[in-house]
Amino acid sequence: MSTETDGTPAAAPRAEKVRIQVWSDYVCPFCMLAEGPLEEAVEGLDVEIEWKPFELRAEPKPTLRPEDPYLPEIWKRAVYPMARRLGVDITLPTVSPQPYTRLAFEGWQFAVEHGLGDAYNQRMFRAFFQESLDLGRLDVLVGLAEEIGLDGPAYRKALEDGTYYERHQDALRDAEANRVQAVPTILVGDTRLEGVPSTAQIRKAVLDERARLAESVTLDGVVCRADGTGCA
Repeated sequence: MSTETDGTPAAAPRAEKVRIQVWSDYVCPFCMLAEGPLEEAVEGLDVEIEWKPFELRAEPKPTLRPEDPYLPEIWKRAVYPMARRLGVDITLPTVSPQPYTRLAFEGWQFAVEHGLGDAYNQRMFRAFFQESLDLGRLDVLVGLAEEIGLDGPAYRKALEDGTYYERHQDALRDAEANRVQAVPTILVGDTRLEGVPSTAQIRKAVLDERARLAESVTLDGVVCRADGTGCA
């Protein structure tokens, strides 16, 4: 057993938490559907989940319209069947055209700074996919922010002043650096999962990463010191 220089046993090194990064967009139904499998997969495990923004269609690129053929077809073919399997209440929003999400994501930065980032994400998804609220409208965003306990006037001023614009742009550059091109994209350590993975897929990735971190800590802790401590 290794010891400190005063002869007392040294504390065993501990593996860091498994880090899970999740890139999503508030107008992507599959991102909302990924919440359930992710929560189930990490139950009882020591992980750190970090949701990150990604704009599927940034200004000035046109956004999609629910009255055009594409959205109803993909919802009928893929979204609704998956939602039924997962037991998620979700409906194709009637907002037309679909909103840009830059402003909502700048508001997310405000929420993170005030300790309500996860609650904010959940409220945005449900506002769009269960209530058909327009997340591109400042008044709508302020009302939703207040619902989860944020200071509405302060939130409004931050978005009007562009306080979090650069921070959001940094987050988008981070997505680009991690080669995120579609959402949801989930990184568990170096393991990349795109789309809505199963609970088993996510849990395996987490357990594999936990084993890798534990092995790394064990190997890093094997040392011999000049005073003779730390060697078997």
